[in-house]
Amino acid sequence: MPELRAGGGRSRKFYGNRRLRLYPKERLYEECAFLAYYTHWSREEIMRLSHTDRSRWCGEISKINSKINAASGGEEKKNIFSV
Repeated sequence: MPELRAGGGRSRKFYGNRRLRLYPKERLYEECAFLAYYTHWSREEIMRLSHTDRSRWCGEISKINSKINAASGGEEKKNIFSV
């Protein structure tokens, strides 16, 4: 273990003072389920998308759903992917 700790500052050279943030696992599952439900894409297709693309697709589908709900006289609901 001491060998691993000694090299622990190496990532600081690459990332500078920025901290690497991981994407919350629950949010990833929500996005994947949302896209799979509406697009019928496979898990592999969805996981190949970058975070930015996945998020954008979720937002676009949410906008379409909002327009459809408004046109049918439904209640305007905000969902977690609304932009």
